[in-house]
Amino acid sequence: MGNVFTFYVLTAAAAFLVALVLMPLCIKTAKVLNIMDVPKTSVKTHSTPVPYLGGVAIYAGFASALVAIRFISHFPTGTLYQLRGLFIGSTIIFLLGLIDDKYVLEYKIKFFIQLIASSVLFRYGISIKIFPNPVFNYLFSTLWILAITNSINIIDVMDGLSSSASSICAVFFFLVSLPTEQIYVNFAAVAMLGALGGFLIFNYPPAQIFMGDAGSLTIGFILASLSMGAEYSGIHPVALLAPVLILAVPLFDLLFVMVHRIRRGLSPFRGSKDHFALRMIKLGFSKRQILLRVSATSVILGTSAWILTAVPLAWAYIIAAAVVIVGIYLASFLSVIDVD
Repeated sequence: MGNVFTFYVLTAAAAFLVALVLMPLCIKTAKVLNIMDVPKTSVKTHSTPVPYLGGVAIYAGFASALVAIRFISHFPTGTLYQLRGLFIGSTIIFLLGLIDDKYVLEYKIKFFIQLIASSVLFRYGISIKIFPNPVFNYLFSTLWILAITNSINIIDVMDGLSSSASSICAVFFFLVSLPTEQIYVNFAAVAMLGALGGFLIFNYPPAQIFMGDAGSLTIGFILASLSMGAEYSGIHPVALLAPVLILAVPLFDLLFVMVHRIRRGLSPFRGSKDHFALRMIKLGFSKRQILLRVSATSVILGTSAWILTAVPLAWAYIIAAAVVIVGIYLASFLSVIDVD
């Protein structure tokens, strides 16, 4: 175990350093190529143009760390097989996001490419496995992947918000999967954590660079993949809710935004100011205060998920019910805040 842990540390460090070193280059390149996020709409929380090629450095850090660990480690044949599927699928999503950052694709095209990337995961055995019928597992997995992939994109409305929340999710997927030694989940989680750490240094308010869709879609896809690889239900079936708790912050914003857009007669795929972070700004919170509160909430939810996989059934019901009640209360409280 000690030797494996050394590889985990090396993977995280490599991803961090690659992302950190590439970030200034991404900033310069974005300025030269005019790949800038210009605050033209009221949804934007920044006042001046900001480069948004950060996703390139995040992907490079993540991918290079996984490639390196493949060649310097000596695990039994097939141990890292699923990492190959994750690598291929995330590369497809990264290229999709990169193109979208430059040309702004229609959501139907984006969904179609995401379906292709999802099928790659299935080819390598990465999917939800809770139904006896594999067709149901693939359908449910597809919906889950689409939801998580786009939830990270949706929550990316403020400096540091998406990257900090995603970092915490990666930490808890690593912790939950560590006892069962899900090697591909562990390595991908620490690689993701390292790459996001290198990015967050430049993305913390006031942000010098944004991740763009190349970053947010790729991170969401990877987190969805991690959630389907860890084992949860060793003690009781309620533990299957653990990934929902770990990803509760982006999922909350996804559902919150879509419900409010539909209620206002807007397309759920159209940008609006309905995000919970923008409502918190209306309440007078600064960006750093929001980040602190969201990060603390993410840690509490991740810890709850971790506990959920270890406690008896009765306590699991109590934890799950408490999270649902608090979520409904927060949604009700934030819903009355005028965002127009």
